[in-house]
Amino acid sequence: MTASQPTQPGLINWIKLITLGIIWGASFMAVSVALEGMGPMSVAAIRIVIGALSVLALIRAMGIALPDPRSRDGRIIWAAAFGMGLFSNALPFTLLSWGQTYVASGFAGVCMAIVPLFVLPLSHVFVPEERMTLRRTLGFSVGFAGVLVLIGLDAFASAGSNFESLARIACLGASLCYAIGAIITRLCPQVNMLSLSAAALICGAAMIVPVALWQEGMPSLPAITPLLAILYLGIFPTAVAQILLVQVARSAGPSFLATVNYQVPVWSVIFGAVLLSEAVPPQLFAALALILGGLLLSRQPRRVAA
Repeated sequence: MTASQPTQPGLINWIKLITLGIIWGASFMAVSVALEGMGPMSVAAIRIVIGALSVLALIRAMGIALPDPRSRDGRIIWAAAFGMGLFSNALPFTLLSWGQTYVASGFAGVCMAIVPLFVLPLSHVFVPEERMTLRRTLGFSVGFAGVLVLIGLDAFASAGSNFESLARIACLGASLCYAIGAIITRLCPQVNMLSLSAAALICGAAMIVPVALWQEGMPSLPAITPLLAILYLGIFPTAVAQILLVQVARSAGPSFLATVNYQVPVWSVIFGAVLLSEAVPPQLFAALALILGGLLLSRQPRRVAA
């Protein structure tokens, strides 16, 4: 069974993409609050478990079954779900949690913006209808330049911590993981998208929970504020986001989905200014213009021959 052909992104896919950007942009604040109550590995594991349970409850209520592992297609789908759980959840969450212990947060933000640049050549090789073109390459480059303008060169300044070089590699590795996860999602055989989302989160939870218990032990119940932050992370940036990213990757293609990473730093700055009274960087609007320009340039509809 082959994957469905992606369509030219329509209004619904654009709305979903912007929603993903908002959800993930707000997650930085939630992670900071959650880390006040438990370790980074425990936060990552619990949010994936909450996400898995949330989507599983949803599909049960809707009468949707998980992929049947007894059939050939079911085994292929579960293999894809394992890859998605590893590369879109467990591994990047782990790499970022460890990496951000040693590097400046701005560098991690830049790394997330590199995801589309990883997706571009991977899609060219593995997804025939996502070939690299000059316009698409220019669009991705302009968008990435906008992220660099927003975050500034200070993101690359040394934090003066041990293991910093390895931590930078870990953050870059997380970006590559997200790119691989998007390709796997696109290439998965035709299946109910909610069922695929649940399967991927179940696989991610099964992988990360033992590692978190091994590294940090059984976490104690945190205070109410970190607890609410963890619940938010599990429901929105994990469960809801997993559903949206599966839908967007399979209907509009991994390259379109990857451009959400250009939005995340912008929304993070906006939420910080509105909710935490942080200063708005003067370059915000110039960066936003570059990011939006890059998105429009890379997604210009193809001309249809008469």
